[in-house]
Amino acid sequence: MPAGRTYTPLARTTLTSSAASVTFSSISGSYTDLVLVGAVAGLSTTIDAWIRVGNGSIDTGTNYSYTVIGGNGTTAGSGRGTNVSKVYWNFMNSITNASNSVIINFMNYSNTTTNKSFLTRGAYSTETTALVGLWRNTSAINTIQLGLDSTATFSSGSTFTLYGILAA
Repeated sequence: MPAGRTYTPLARTTLTSSAASVTFSSISGSYTDLVLVGAVAGLSTTIDAWIRVGNGSIDTGTNYSYTVIGGNGTTAGSGRGTNVSKVYWNFMNSITNASNSVIINFMNYSNTTTNKSFLTRGAYSTETTALVGLWRNTSAINTIQLGLDSTATFSSGSTFTLYGILAA
């Protein structure tokens, strides 16, 4: 017997005009894991992209930590941040106007007894990165926000899709 659908589409946003951020809210707690896939059509300028989460509202406090590695074919690097107010998707260089992709896995997002961790993998015009992030909060995640520093915007045509995974 074939397995059932692995990824259940929960929400999809395709930007019809530029936007400084994209937010998914009222996320169902019926799944064990979430996957967010972003295809950024380009940005209005070279800038750093970030992620925040929350329960009911986005947590803008210094409740995040991360460890990241990245490389561009010539140079490799790593870094970490603790007690920060957001987690950046990219690492070695700011994202450029070229097309970029990001996949973010939220493990055990609806559990209310543990802090929440997520893995981010990105392919950008000049680098590839992998990151593990931590939101130091035991609340279930039901809101996710992707945004940009400064006054930059995601370009029209960028797509962001959120999937639920049952019993991962």
